[in-house]
Amino acid sequence: MEFKNNELLRQFEAKCGERHLIIEYSIQERKLFLTKLNTNGCDDEVLINDFIKSILDKAEEKRLRIVPVNSNIITFFKKNPRYRELLAVGIKI
Repeated sequence: MEFKNNELLRQFEAKCGERHLIIEYSIQERKLFLTKLNTNGCDDEVLINDFIKSILDKAEEKRLRIVPVNSNIITFFKKNPRYRELLAVGIKI
């Protein structure tokens, strides 16, 4: 899935029909903190999961560790154990 990294606003952006999906983030010491998920009323669970997967795949390429702060993103990790290896040291889900 294509998404845009808006570095100025520190958020990843993708389209969901006419709406925008947004994940706010912060990067500190090679760790990507995923702090907020804003779906703007998009109910397409598959599209939202694809958006998160795309971000995690890009983070894996850049060798970043993930710190999920948002409850929806934590739930994603619970449902997708393949991505747990990306979690920062000490993060248990």
